[in-house]
Amino acid sequence: MGENEYTKELIAFMQETGFVWGPSPEIYGGLAGFYTYGPLGKLLKNNVENAIRKTFIENGLWEVECPIIAQEKIWEASGHLTSFSDPLIFCTKCNGEYRVSLLIEEAKPELEIGGLPNDVLLKLIEEHNIVCPKCKGKLGSEITQHNLMMQTKVGTDTVAYNRPETATTTYLPFLRYSEFFRKKVPFGIFQIGKAFRNEISPRQHMLRMREFTQAEGQLFLYAHQKYEFEHFDSVAEERLPLWPHKNQKEKLPVEQISLRDAVEKNILKNQAYAWTLNLTYKQFLGMGIPAELIRFRQHSPEELIFYAEDAWDVEVKLKSFGWTELCGVHDRKDYDLKQHSKFSGQKLEIFDGETKEKLVPHILEIAFGSDRPTYALLDIFYDPSDKERKVLRLPHILSPIKVAVFPLVNKENLPEIAEKICQDLKEFVCIYDKAGSVGRRYSRNDMRGTAFCVTVDFDTLENKDVTVRDRDSHEQVRIKISELKETLRKLIHGEIKFKDLKK
Repeated sequence: MGENEYTKELIAFMQETGFVWGPSPEIYGGLAGFYTYGPLGKLLKNNVENAIRKTFIENGLWEVECPIIAQEKIWEASGHLTSFSDPLIFCTKCNGEYRVSLLIEEAKPELEIGGLPNDVLLKLIEEHNIVCPKCKGKLGSEITQHNLMMQTKVGTDTVAYNRPETATTTYLPFLRYSEFFRKKVPFGIFQIGKAFRNEISPRQHMLRMREFTQAEGQLFLYAHQKYEFEHFDSVAEERLPLWPHKNQKEKLPVEQISLRDAVEKNILKNQAYAWTLNLTYKQFLGMGIPAELIRFRQHSPEELIFYAEDAWDVEVKLKSFGWTELCGVHDRKDYDLKQHSKFSGQKLEIFDGETKEKLVPHILEIAFGSDRPTYALLDIFYDPSDKERKVLRLPHILSPIKVAVFPLVNKENLPEIAEKICQDLKEFVCIYDKAGSVGRRYSRNDMRGTAFCVTVDFDTLENKDVTVRDRDSHEQVRIKISELKETLRKLIHGEIKFKDLKK
């Protein structure tokens, strides 16, 4: 099945099963870049965000929640008002408008276009005969810049903007952080919340939305702490799939390399950044993304934004769109705090006991969201290979529904027993299903990604046990009702394998 064919089938599957609907609102024809999470999609997204939250907290970061709207001066300070834009081109035939970089990437994915000026982008469009994807008309001869900020008003006359990222709003309470952490650096903050970008022509479904949820972590530390980072030794032997920009240029493959070797060989510039990359890797593994589908791609010098010391993207190989960026890890140096210090008139610095001077901390950023990982999980684990029984093979801990309980038939007190068992298992997100044949109920729950199905049958009446069916293998075992909850808990959390129950 080709990428386009798979993408269409995946989107149809999401809509049919209640994961994602849209563009929304559908009854009004929909607005591009806006989607509704259905009941199963919202459960899955919640599980993704809980996994993100768990990993950040386990690694010492603290969660905050900041306002979505901020006044114009803040975005002037951050640089978003002047530089947060995409190159825009029009079709001369149908007047369709397109983001230039995305057009080129879709037509010629092998080209590296990060950081290229507009005149070079125009030459690439001409050289490769790239045309309007809608009507195949000729594209214009001029590229303009389209600002991605969404403007609003507060009160009657205060110009403000919806935030295009959570990062800037996370930086603004810096003086409060200084008090909370008793002026001790390093410290880490993360925020999960909505952001908005006025994308030119959002495509690729949930991968490019105008309203989306970000989940960004920020590590504040002094410049000198990057090179002798206190937590580095605990992760130094961890191996990551790194693809440095030199390897990309020379067409060399991704290499699995320890963080210690990567720092010593100057592939990674300092210990703190290496630790941050490892935390990011743990995030994506914790969200259930298979390790063999993950790579870290370093930005080339041409791609690197002017204030960044280094930047690597987490790319995940999707069945629908191939290697796709899901996260960026950036060494932002002291740019942000210095800018907000300049524009606010407040000194955003902390006294460093080691150097005996006041310093502006640097920031290492993990920038991603929960929408793209949610899409990635659906893309990776949707299995349409069996036309008779499609299965969503999500990791058990992330499955929106963990357990479904059925009575074999609706008589002989079986429904009452099944309902009581379901009530006892509600901590797992458990549903009761009595409609249709058992085979149809299995099939329905396989499509939903339900991890385990429990069937109450006539043997239950005598033996006080039930049949537990595994979604992925379709194997079944009998489990005593008294042992059911603890057995399911261990299965869901990966403490035991289903095959172990058959021994």
